[in-house]
Amino acid sequence: MHIKYNVIIQKEENWYVAKCLDNNVASQGKTIEEAIKNLKEALELYYQNEEPIIPKEVLITTVEVTI
Repeated sequence: MHIKYNVIIQKEENWYVAKCLDNNVASQGKTIEEAIKNLKEALELYYQNEEPIIPKEVLITTVEVTI
């Protein structure tokens, strides 16, 4: 079964942190690719003995505001 999850990646000091917005599972890596790879592994372990929850469609965007 293949399920798509919503993920945000942020740079924190020397690491990239990848966090799944659908269930708060997170991981990190020295590169974006490594952070995503590690997050996939973490998600597989998280759902190893559970039935995954299929996320609802979510739109994530940014807005710029002048203050």
